[in-house]
Amino acid sequence: MNRSAPRSIDQYLKALRQELAGEDSALIQDALYDAEEYLRAEVAAHADKSESDVLELIASTYGAPDEVASAYRDTEAKVKAAMTTPRRIPKSGIGAFFGVFLDPRAYTSLFFMLLSLATGVIYFTFAVTGLSLSAGLAVLIVGIPFFLAFMALTRVVSLAEGRLIEAMTGERMPRRPVHLNKATGFWSRIGNMLKDPRTWTTVAYLLLMLPLGIVYFVIAMVGLSVSLAFIFAPLVEFAGRYAWFGLDDVHTNPAWLDTLWAQPLMVLTGVLLLTLLMHLARGVGRLHAMYAKALLVAPAAPLAAQ
Repeated sequence: MNRSAPRSIDQYLKALRQELAGEDSALIQDALYDAEEYLRAEVAAHADKSESDVLELIASTYGAPDEVASAYRDTEAKVKAAMTTPRRIPKSGIGAFFGVFLDPRAYTSLFFMLLSLATGVIYFTFAVTGLSLSAGLAVLIVGIPFFLAFMALTRVVSLAEGRLIEAMTGERMPRRPVHLNKATGFWSRIGNMLKDPRTWTTVAYLLLMLPLGIVYFVIAMVGLSVSLAFIFAPLVEFAGRYAWFGLDDVHTNPAWLDTLWAQPLMVLTGVLLLTLLMHLARGVGRLHAMYAKALLVAPAAPLAAQ
């Protein structure tokens, strides 16, 4: 090892966090979880040896903190390269404006806006039900176990939401939870979970997803409805004029829109509105990913603060 060899798991994790300083907080959380899970399993498997002896024993197999950090950086770079879809999108002018239709993230972000109403209702119902029952059952002996189970489930839900956000927006989110040190005892782990601000910001995220989901859904639906109505209105009017598909009673109102100069203008307006919606959806996806990361992901703070 480059520095003095860690003599305990906590020292190893602190050194690993220092080696990963500046990396994505989701990557750091995954690396720390994997390392702690492996190290504690090895220590438990060698109960006849001290913790420092076990660390020295497995140093050549798992690697020093700097070696593990380097391996995670390399793996992350390879995964990003493999997941990136090569595409040529103009960077300036009209090409950049309409090039949003070539960006898959614009479509997935728009889908996320439409889906957020359903997920918002589910998350809000889950959070309100859990908090309400926890408060109602607090006077009974089952109240504490129920509350602790609810708080543990919020972390599972946050991981699932993180995977959805990563799939929709491309923002790196954790694949592992924050490790609960089993060596510290049950009540100590419970205390650490309740003292962790991330536990409460996760509950806040679940509650806030309902109003956010309503806003996202309304923006997406109104944007799609208005822009597509403008684009297809001339076609519907034309079909109504010749009584195609049973549309003989369809007429454009006001009448001046049913003119040779107004109909192309309507189509152009619809295309512009749809393009603006795609840009807005992509921007909303990026902003929501940043917001979700701030509330759901462990901050890249010193290990002693965890």
